[in-house]
Amino acid sequence: MNRKTWMGIGVALAIVGILFGVHWRIRQQHAPTFRTVRVTRGDLHVTVLATGTIQPQNRLELKPPIAGRTEDILVEEGPSVQKGQILAWMSSTERAALLDAARAKGPEEVAHWEELYKPTPLIAPIDGTVIARNVEPGQSVTASDAVLVLSDRLIVKVQVDETDIGQIQLDQYARITLDAYPGETIEGRVDHIAYEAKTVNNVTIYEVDVLPVRVPPFMRSGMTANVTFLIEHKEGVLVLPSEAVRQDHGQVTILVPDRSPRHPRPQEVVTGLTDGKNIELLSGASEGDAALIPTMRSARGSSPPPASPFSPFGRGPRQGGRSN
Repeated sequence: MNRKTWMGIGVALAIVGILFGVHWRIRQQHAPTFRTVRVTRGDLHVTVLATGTIQPQNRLELKPPIAGRTEDILVEEGPSVQKGQILAWMSSTERAALLDAARAKGPEEVAHWEELYKPTPLIAPIDGTVIARNVEPGQSVTASDAVLVLSDRLIVKVQVDETDIGQIQLDQYARITLDAYPGETIEGRVDHIAYEAKTVNNVTIYEVDVLPVRVPPFMRSGMTANVTFLIEHKEGVLVLPSEAVRQDHGQVTILVPDRSPRHPRPQEVVTGLTDGKNIELLSGASEGDAALIPTMRSARGSSPPPASPFSPFGRGPRQGGRSN
């Protein structure tokens, strides 16, 4: 062979080498990689989240039995009162006029008419808490003016989506947090579930009353509350991240390491409860076993792992308002 022939062969081999290298690099860039997770023991808490408002369960406005003037208010906002307790003293329009006229004649005349013409008491009809004081002493009122507002107890009025209402039951445990006091947790129980739905922003909801086990002193009517309903929970069970579990052709499997790290083998498992983030393993794996979650490597980095069919954001069963 002459020199030109050898040069041609060399160029051809170089081109083949370059093409092979580019092909190998592309395959490497797009080859699947795996993230290893372990089967552990943990607790699962399946919950439904909802938002509501602190409201009096029974809000009672105390209006004067007569039109006239408020002589004295005996309570402030906040304290508890007992049924039958006198909360204020009222003067009718006639009594107020007589007392005003008597004051022009001196204190003896005022004392005479005060003894002769007694004021009318405003009495608490229920045991409760004073949540509003709308009138001050000396202010004129009509029979339609609310002098005081009482509440028997504060509750959380929660709006629950119709897709989740089937999971809510009477006396179910709930955890309450207030936007005004995010670091405080209040325990509660479901006290009432509405029988009639409402439509709010084109969403069908049911109102649920959550009764706090203990009403803290900082709770106020009108505050925004976030309520977590505990639907189901298990403690000390085998769990695995939900993204590691997949469903193929009617079988639930996980990927486990095999001889080739690039080609793991599927292993069938039986799953139980899921909170959307983790899933319970009933059989098919033991504590400490490794499972692989595939990721896809690209030239610009790694893309997010594929969604698990058991994830609430994947293609699996809809989880509604559940959270862990």
